[in-house]
Amino acid sequence: MRLGSTTKKWAYSFGDGQADGRADMKHLLGGKGANLAEMASIGLPVPAGFTLTTELCTYFYENNGSYPPELRKQAESALAFVESRSGRRFGDARKPLLLAVRSGARASMPGMMDTVLNLGLNDQTVEALAQETGDRRFAFDSYRRFVQTYTVTVLTKRPELRRRFEKVMERAKQRREVTDDHELLPEDLEQLVSDYKTAVHLELGVPFPEDPEEQLWGAIGAVFNSWMNPRAKTYRQLHGMPESWGTAVNVQAMVFGNLGKDCA
Repeated sequence: MRLGSTTKKWAYSFGDGQADGRADMKHLLGGKGANLAEMASIGLPVPAGFTLTTELCTYFYENNGSYPPELRKQAESALAFVESRSGRRFGDARKPLLLAVRSGARASMPGMMDTVLNLGLNDQTVEALAQETGDRRFAFDSYRRFVQTYTVTVLTKRPELRRRFEKVMERAKQRREVTDDHELLPEDLEQLVSDYKTAVHLELGVPFPEDPEEQLWGAIGAVFNSWMNPRAKTYRQLHGMPESWGTAVNVQAMVFGNLGKDCA
């Protein structure tokens, strides 16, 4: 996984007893990334992933939201590492790898920056998730949450689209004559996904992205962009954290806390 010394390293992998980073690299990997690397290296069962460095965040802002040319190859190698450790493939229609994409500054900034979960879901992979878990409701509930979160985090910040999603959900509950989201049936959630995606297309003029790779790079960019959002700026000012620190981005295999009563 390590590259030659002549090439700057932007992606640090971790998982399955291995890690490119260490606990004392918070300046480069952020607090979360450094701790994930340390936990993986001592053998704790950390879901495999990789961290994109705080230096990449600096590059991103200094180069108008672009990335160094060698990054894509490094990210592909890091993603292949996650696939090999999880036994899954990103975008696979039979056993898909789903990802969580999170921020990670040197010091904790809870709730200040963006997170995207269930990344990699589309009309094919959701069927694989439903079949593998034996729970169609769970699969489509995860999918509709992903469509909603990805849209308002990555595609647009328009508050009217967030409200539109809320109205679509309320209509679904009215049709089913229920009051809570968890009372909706699998077929209701399938229709919700379709209605959400229709709302995205009507509002933004483009379809919701089905390509997992496009989803991933969109989420990475959104996390980097969130380093400079108003709430993050205010938090840093209140806590004496310099903007020059930047944030890392942690891309990690998804685990689910809502799959059943034995999930935390």
